[in-house]
Order: sequence, then structure tokens, then C-alpha cells
Amino acid sequence: MSQLKLLFGFHAVTARLRHDAGSVEEIYYDPSRRDRRMTDFLKHVESLKGAPGVKIKVIQADGKRLDGMAGSSRHQGVVARAQEVSLALNLDELLDGISGPPLLLVLDGVTDPHNLGACLRVADGAGAHAVIAPKDRAVGLNATAAKVASGAAETVPYIMVTNLSRTLRELQERGIWVVGTSDDAPADIYGTKLTGPMAIVMGAEGEGMRRLVREHCDELMRIPMAGGCESLNVSVASAVCLYEAVRQRTVAAKGAKS
Repeated sequence: MSQLKLLFGFHAVTARLRHDAGSVEEIYYDPSRRDRRMTDFLKHVESLKGAPGVKIKVIQADGKRLDGMAGSSRHQGVVARAQEVSLALNLDELLDGISGPPLLLVLDGVTDPHNLGACLRVADGAGAHAVIAPKDRAVGLNATAAKVASGAAETVPYIMVTNLSRTLRELQERGIWVVGTSDDAPADIYGTKLTGPMAIVMGAEGEGMRRLVREHCDELMRIPMAGGCESLNVSVASAVCLYEAVRQRTVAAKGAKS
């Protein structure tokens, strides 16, 4: 049991069932919840039973037990135990499998699981190929992050590396342009070319990028701020930068076809 990963919430558990139902071993649910969402969820689980490699135990559990398993009351009445599923074994494996210019999101020291989950969700929506983070001074992909990601934790590889500065050098050696974000950067995101192989680096909540990470960036860019706030939440900033990259790539692709 200790080697199994904990998932909770409808989005996170359903996403794992769709991605790899065979990895889910147990599903605990609150029988006092009889609404349509729970009914549809249980029907979906029941429909998977008997499929090759699927052996899911469905167990009733009251809210107090689910609270204890999930560590909070935000489980929506659903908690699952599942095997770890690796989307990519390492960075080289990931890059070798990408067709077209890579788009990567690098998080330098994000420690809040809610922010990580939101960043994964943004990365999934923008079509980023992976989220990369250091093993130290960063949150792991825990149950809270997976729930906030609303399924993106099952589709976007989250690769934790020992030395982020060295990883940035390795990306550069593979022809990937590393762009860091900083409030004092000379150019804004709209004046920065984001169409090629790209890794966008976001700093930690409140602190920004560490000095060595900043020094290993090929270029720095900033998000224009017209109001009184000095900066955006890291997940919001990630969305702004990634979708500007998507916009530029879409325009460039259309121009190439015309």
C-alpha cells in the first residue's frame, strides 16, 4: 500500500482511469453522496471491470475516513490508490519523442502544490510538452497538486531534475532556446520571439529565478503590468507566456502555408 499513489477528486481519478485504468487498484467513495455526478462516476468504474488488466476494488468509506486519506475535505467523496505511472522516464527520452519544436515550462522553486497543479493544467491546455522543476526547493507531484491539475497530471510529464542550471545547459546543447521571465527584463513577451524550440523559465513565488538559473537563460522577458500589482501568480504568468508562444507559433504556421 505504501508504494501506491493517492489520487482524490473526480477529475484526477477519472483522468487516471482514462489514461491507465489498470494502474488503479482501489477506489474509495462516500455512499451518502447520491447525486448524478457520483452515480455517473460509479457507472464508469463498473463499466471498466472485466477489461484486460483492470482489477479495481470499489470500497465504501464515510467522509471522515476519506478526509483522513486525502488530508483534507476537498476530495469530493472520491479517493483512489493507484500505481505510479511515468509519462517520461527522463528528459532525453522526452525530447527524443517530440516531433516539431519543443515547448517546455520550467519552474524554478515552486513550492505550493496548488500553484504546481494550476501550472500543469495551463501546460496541458497550451500543448506544452513537459513541466520541468528541480528536486530541491520545489513541491513534488502530490495528491493536492494532482487534484488542482484536473487531470493534467496524467497527461503532462512532470520531470524533476537534480541540477536545474545543468539541465538548462543540456537543453541549449539540443538547440532549445531558454527564455527566463523577470520583472526587470528589457523586452516584454510581445517583443520576444517564441516560435522555435523553447523553454520558458518561471521563478518561484515571490522570489523569482535564482541567480544561477537566471545566468543560464539565453534571454529574459517580462510581462507588461499596467496596474498597481508588481507581478502575477506563477500559474497565471505561465498561462500568459505559454499562450503568447502558442499565438506566435499559430501565426507563423499560417504564414508559412500562405
